[in-house]
Amino acid sequence: MSITRDEITGLLLAGGRGMRMGGVDKGLQMLHGEPLALHVMRRLAPQAGPLLISANRHTARYAELGEPFHATVISDTLPDFPGPLAGLLAGLRAARTPFVLSAPCDTPGFPADLAERLATALDARDSGIATVTTTDAQGDTSIHPVFALVRTSLADDLEGFLQAGERKVRTWYARHRAVEVAFPDERTFYNINSLQELADLERG
Repeated sequence: MSITRDEITGLLLAGGRGMRMGGVDKGLQMLHGEPLALHVMRRLAPQAGPLLISANRHTARYAELGEPFHATVISDTLPDFPGPLAGLLAGLRAARTPFVLSAPCDTPGFPADLAERLATALDARDSGIATVTTTDAQGDTSIHPVFALVRTSLADDLEGFLQAGERKVRTWYARHRAVEVAFPDERTFYNINSLQELADLERG
């Protein structure tokens, strides 16, 4: 049985500290006159049913951005910004669907068929998690673990993992039957890590 859009909650991850951007709220930085988070929400919304925004700062602003998408803003339940897995945990807890599709707020051009391809692979392999890989022109493969389709039933395990002091996304994935899905165009997963990269993308 295939996974439908209505069974997927979209989760925009915007709860980081933006340390490589000097501590600014990355999702609120402007690209072509609009916040990065808005670009991502436009990509995410058609691929999921309900929409959540994980944010730990400027929650009123994110609520305003999410209003046209009927998105709900949530925050980490764990202290001290323990990373993207904390945002994922909050999303798994808040979701009322069997699956959560996570996407970071700094990757505005990810594929329009992300959910479909991850869902197909997860369903075919009866996996708990599906995530993304790409291969560059030199043949080197990269994993993009913050893009993932995750079963909400894994929330308790993730909470225990984080409470034990663990933080690494790929380490948690390795505890479960995770499938990696190859996408053909690595440029669509280009993420913005600095204000200079944002300026370069703006010019491009």
